[in-house]
Amino acid sequence: MILFLKFLLAHILGDFVFQPEKWVKNKEEKKIKSSKLYYHIGLHAIFLAIILQFNLKEYWLGFFLIIVSHYLIDILKLYFQKKKTKRFWFLIDQILHVFMLFVATTIYTNSKISIENLVTDKNLLLIIFLLLVSSASAIIIKIIITQWNPESKKENDDSLAKAGRYIGILERLFVFTFVITNHWEAIGFFLAAKSVFRFGDLTSSKDRKLTEYILIGTLLSFGLAIFLGILYLYTLNLL
Repeated sequence: MILFLKFLLAHILGDFVFQPEKWVKNKEEKKIKSSKLYYHIGLHAIFLAIILQFNLKEYWLGFFLIIVSHYLIDILKLYFQKKKTKRFWFLIDQILHVFMLFVATTIYTNSKISIENLVTDKNLLLIIFLLLVSSASAIIIKIIITQWNPESKKENDDSLAKAGRYIGILERLFVFTFVITNHWEAIGFFLAAKSVFRFGDLTSSKDRKLTEYILIGTLLSFGLAIFLGILYLYTLNLL
């Protein structure tokens, strides 16, 4: 675990902390011909060597695997990502990087990469409930509240595209996490914070229908997250 965390620290420093935005843009424009791509890989190599205390004689295979795989994964992302798919390829890029860090770590440990070790009853249960809290709950709430569609919501709809959906998913994930970690008091603070932000919308609109529409959506969202959190804990105890 300590070795993996060292690899991960080097990755975070190279990919997030010390990678200027202009390097990213240059890589996207020139791709494999970009000098900034090689600066980026070189920076990763430097951080990795420093964190390994320049003990490359012992860790040369892991060092080589991480640096070469990082280069290849970055090239893959640069050539396949489009303007509309940047977020998707960013996620794929980071998953592949972390996976290769895990592979490099297993070279120096007795652990073996095994799908059976990852696909446990508890992990599957958590994945199922996270999907229920995020995607499934969003559909359920949409089905319930589509019978009400305040006209003022349409007329004054200047919000970001799909912002409400993403906000709802994030708030349910937060509430679900608070429930399963037994931090119920945080739900109250979270609900109060959201109410403060929404207060301006409700008072400026002077629309009772819109106010009721928002309250129903909020209570449904929080209620589903709390219910699923309790159900998850109950199911987890049965395993």
